[in-house]
Parts: sequence; C-alpha cells; structure tokens
Amino acid sequence: MKKRTFIIISIGILFILSSCISKPDKDLDMGKNHIQNPTEENLEETEEVDEVEELIKSMTLDEKIGQLFILGLNGTEIDDHIINMIEKNHIGGLILFKYNISHEKQAVELLNSLKKANRSNPVPLFLSIDEEGGRVTRLPSSFHKLPEAKRIGDINDRTISLEYGRILGERVKSLGFNMNFAPVLDINSNPQNPVIGDRAFGSNIERVVDNGLQVMEGIKSNNVIPVVKHFPGHGDTSMDSHIDIPLVDKDMKELEELELVPFVEAIKNGADGIMVGHILFPQIDKDYPATLSYEIINSLLREKLSYDGVVFSDDMTMGAIVKNYSLGEAAVKFLKAGGDILLICHGYENQIEVLNRVKEEIHKGSISEEELDEKVYRIIKLKEKYDIKDWLIESVDLEEINSRTMKLLNEIDSR
Repeated sequence: MKKRTFIIISIGILFILSSCISKPDKDLDMGKNHIQNPTEENLEETEEVDEVEELIKSMTLDEKIGQLFILGLNGTEIDDHIINMIEKNHIGGLILFKYNISHEKQAVELLNSLKKANRSNPVPLFLSIDEEGGRVTRLPSSFHKLPEAKRIGDINDRTISLEYGRILGERVKSLGFNMNFAPVLDINSNPQNPVIGDRAFGSNIERVVDNGLQVMEGIKSNNVIPVVKHFPGHGDTSMDSHIDIPLVDKDMKELEELELVPFVEAIKNGADGIMVGHILFPQIDKDYPATLSYEIINSLLREKLSYDGVVFSDDMTMGAIVKNYSLGEAAVKFLKAGGDILLICHGYENQIEVLNRVKEEIHKGSISEEELDEKVYRIIKLKEKYDIKDWLIESVDLEEINSRTMKLLNEIDSR
C-alpha cells in the first residue's frame, strides 16, 4: 500500500514539474539544418519543397532550352541580336572577351545593360569571362597585370596562390561578372604545347594540384564561380584546339596517373564547373573529341569520377569543331554526351543555327524533356548556390583592388 502511495505521489510531482517547463514556440526558427521527426499532424508542414524543381515546372520549354547557352557578343554595347537572345530565347548567360571591354566603366555599363534586358526572365544570367592572369586576360589596362600561372607554380606557396585566386575573383566581381573560366588544371607535360605553356601552374602533378586548387578556392571566396579546365587534360598536346583537333594517344591508366589527377582533386574539393576541351583521346574514344564524347563526359567524368556539377563545352566555334563537324550536330552531340552548357562565343549566325538545332532535337524527342530538366536543374542549382542575381553595379573601387594587387606583386617579386 505504501509503495502504491509513493508511486502516485511521484507521478503527481512529475506532472506538476512538466507543466512548469515552457514549450518551444512553434514559430521559433530552429535553424536550417534542424530535423524533426514528422507525425501525422505535422507531416505536411515538414515536407521540404525543392524550389528549383518547382521553378523548372513553371518554365516554358524555350526558357529551359535557353539555359543551355552562354553566348558571346559583338562590340562594346548590347545590340538587338543579344537583346533578342535574352528576351525571346531566354539564354542562360554571356561571355565577354578583350574586344568587348575598353575600360572598367564601359564594362560595368555593358554588364548592367545585359542584366536589365534579362529582368523579365525567371532565371538570372551567368556573366562570364576568361581571366586567368598572364597572357589570358580580358580586363582593361587600368587593372594591374597579374603574372602567369607558371610564375605562381614556380613559387609554390599556397598563401600566394590563394591570394592570386582571390584577386582574380575580386576584380571580375567588381565589374559585375559572376563566373570565371579559370583556373587551368592542365599539366604542361609537353614542351611543344602551343596553347597551354605558362597558363599551367607547372609540368608535374603536385604543382598543378597544390596551386590550382588554392586559386579555385580564392576565386570562389568572392562568390564568383570558378570553372576549371580543360578536362580531361590539354597539357600533352602539340596542336592548338583553336586551329584543329589535338590528339593525345594515351590509355586510361596513363590518364589516371597524370592528366586526370588535378580534376579528381578538384572534384573532391567541390568543383562546381568543369570545362571539357576539344581533344581527341583515340584510346578512349576513337571517333570523337572529349567535348562530343559520351565515353569521356558521361562514362568517365559523370560515372567513374562521380561528378554531378555543371559541365561546360569549350567554345564550340573553335577550329577543332567547325573544321570537322556541323556546328549544330556537334552541339547536340555534346548535350547527348552528358554536357550541360554550350559556349557559342563567335558568330551570331552560329548562335542562331545551334539554338534552332537544339530546339529541333528536343521537340522531336531525341533529347528528352527529362534529360533537359536534369541539365537545367544543375544549372539553376548552381546559380542558386552562388546567390546569383541580376544586381546592378554602381561603381568600381579600382584603387582598392590595385592596392591589393600591388601588395601581392611585391610579394611575388621578392621570391
């Protein structure tokens, strides 16, 4: 009897205590990663909505197709063709070259005009540039010139290579760009290479990995998307792919021991974008260069290396493609091989030809809408990750950027 009385009293005390403990407000923000076990009552509330998926469902077919393109433009101002490509064809982005930029204020005005033209579209633009440092620079001379990647690799100091990447990211961000096709992760293993050379951080794996990944992180630290290149490796070529198709006669084992290593490490370290080069690897795919090869993009990059980020083509109007293929056919081949974004940098007629051909293939089902949605999902997810918006830039603090650059240059000169 005493035992029973004790139990009853204990339960009563526990009940009183529990009533004194304040319950959390159901509207309290529990943090982004807080996980609750759903019950029948709150199951509907706890189900996460994939906003990118919902956006894609709301997009027209033309809006989705447009996301597969980054286009070049003529001159230093927006023109009717580009306005049409943005407003009616909903292209996903643009790339500027040296001839598009005369000075920093003009570059800001041009990029702002592109953003304004895109305001009626549901997805912001990728605004991209090749800004590697050294001889591959598109920025005006008002920016202090950075040394080539090889110089950074020769010093081989991760602090310097990280700052080098940060400055690359800062200077393009200051003008309104949100994507940089850099760094180069090719290993310059062929002394006769006419196109890579000092654009590479070195001729061995360690120099390229140690410095290339730091530069990638430095660019990323400014919320600029770094796109590493040129997969699966352009370092052992003796032909410039701007002219014709280079050939690398290596088997998979040889590639795994050299060319692929920097890209494997970049993927492990969260590479968001990879550019595929116009290079023929006949022991992997005897018929098609890497940009058009299902074996290289899908079987190797996607499946074997488990890369699920965005895959970019190198410029499809380079000699390696236009001298050997119909441009429309090559573009479709890239998309079917597992690529996501086509760079059509030169020739307005080329852009129209490729866009129409891709639309035709999708309408007739040779590229399914499911495949299209997968590509668009990756693309928009990347834009979301970097919080890309069509925000306008008011001014450029060139003095601050050049001051930081000069500090780095002095450090490099002292080595």
